[in-house]
Amino acid sequence: MKAIFIYLGIALLAIAGLSACAKNTYSTNTNSSNNGFANTTNISNGNSMNSMSNSTATTNMDKGSTSDDSDFMNEAAVGGMAEVDLGKLAASKASNAEVKKFGQLMVEDHTKANNELKALAAKKAVKLPTETDAEHKSTMDDLKGRNGADFDKEYVENMYEDHKQDVAAFEDEAQNASDPDVRAFASKTLPTLKKHLDMITAIRNKMQ
Repeated sequence: MKAIFIYLGIALLAIAGLSACAKNTYSTNTNSSNNGFANTTNISNGNSMNSMSNSTATTNMDKGSTSDDSDFMNEAAVGGMAEVDLGKLAASKASNAEVKKFGQLMVEDHTKANNELKALAAKKAVKLPTETDAEHKSTMDDLKGRNGADFDKEYVENMYEDHKQDVAAFEDEAQNASDPDVRAFASKTLPTLKKHLDMITAIRNKMQ
């Protein structure tokens, strides 16, 4: 009888051991499965975040191009106002008839272009400056202090340099502007600026 109880005890211990092994095996498989799911989720989330980052970067690049167009509009507004102000001064103060006539043309043509630019800016929700910058104000002050041939020569030289820069800037915008409406404005205004440059170049050559 004693031997039977010993055998029964050994059998129970064996059964308990097998049960524990089975439990550990199940736990290990479950953890492995959970780890695999977690890794898959992390990879998926990582790819999603990378995709969102790339999308954000593209959006910022697009905004940069729009900003370039806004910068052009602001610079064109400042330059256009300066051309009108200096044109008025030349129309009243120049001693050379051609310089006086050119000044009046600046008032007429640039007032028209300025108004078109204001309408475009309003459409694009771009706030344009309402006065010229320090550089143009300095030029105005300098010309106010000159008279006769000295005034004529300095005004002509200023218009010659300004219009060379204007033509280059408008040519670039007419080809590369991101906004089609801004590109159209630059293309439309460019021939007038080229005409001004040809006129002031001819006047400049006569005065040398």
